[in-house]
Amino acid sequence: MHIKSHFTFSKEQRNGIFLLLILIIIFQCVYFFVVPIVIGISSDDTPVNKEALLEFTKEIDSLRLVQLEESKPKIYPFNPNYMTDFKGATLGMTNEEIDRLSAFREQNKWVNTTRQFQEVTKVSDSLLNAISPYFKLPEWITNPDRASRNYPVDNFSEKASRRGGNNYNKTFTYAQKQDLNTATAQQLQKINGVGKVFSDRIVKYRNKFEGGFIADVQLLDVYGLTPEVVEKITNQFTVKTPKAIQKININTATIDDLVTIPLIDYDLAHNIVEQRQLRAGYNSINELTKVKGFPVNKLQIIELYLHTEKEN
Repeated sequence: MHIKSHFTFSKEQRNGIFLLLILIIIFQCVYFFVVPIVIGISSDDTPVNKEALLEFTKEIDSLRLVQLEESKPKIYPFNPNYMTDFKGATLGMTNEEIDRLSAFREQNKWVNTTRQFQEVTKVSDSLLNAISPYFKLPEWITNPDRASRNYPVDNFSEKASRRGGNNYNKTFTYAQKQDLNTATAQQLQKINGVGKVFSDRIVKYRNKFEGGFIADVQLLDVYGLTPEVVEKITNQFTVKTPKAIQKININTATIDDLVTIPLIDYDLAHNIVEQRQLRAGYNSINELTKVKGFPVNKLQIIELYLHTEKEN
């Protein structure tokens, strides 16, 4: 008995199947070998405007430089003979260097040159080079010939006083200064740059603390006051009756202890404690500037409430 196979194909059918297999193989080769090469070439040959890219990069760099310059503290020309303690501290001078200058001036002596300033204060060469370009010495010192034609040296102080008032560049001693903790808003308004708004704001901020200010530097936390205006205030006012506080040991303080300090919230307190554990304790208050989120520009205020003492 002859059984007919269902899988027999004619010659045309066999040729068609063979052609289909060839086409499948060709398409597979194209997919795996040709397409990746084409895509790679097209991506590598994407046109780039190098001039526009270079210009954009330069613009970004210039903006960064502008931002860096603006973040630097500004220094205005000043006469070193009338430098206040606050001014010296902001310039980076130590207390000893400031005291040497004050002692020199108390003898009714004057700093006449940059070299003499260094001889009196003993500041380092690097600090002197940084601040001396801003020294503004009287014209009768820097240009005596021109000054002598305009007015005698003996009358310089009198003429300067007429130009700027009785307190023109006058340095007040500690005894002459008024207590910042008892000063009224009206008394503060006598300072150039301190009007009714700022004077009221200073008094209101001071009264937030029981006992008033601890130190002059807290003026920097009064909204709107610039370092220049603060310097003018501290030339005539200073904290003579500081609020008594018990400083907190930064190496043993808990998060609850730290949040009682002005300018420290819970997140910052947590970061301080976490960093303390990583460091195995702080060696100095300045190390707090490495803590994430720490307000570096408020360090002088925060350190009024802290001290460092490692546990044995």
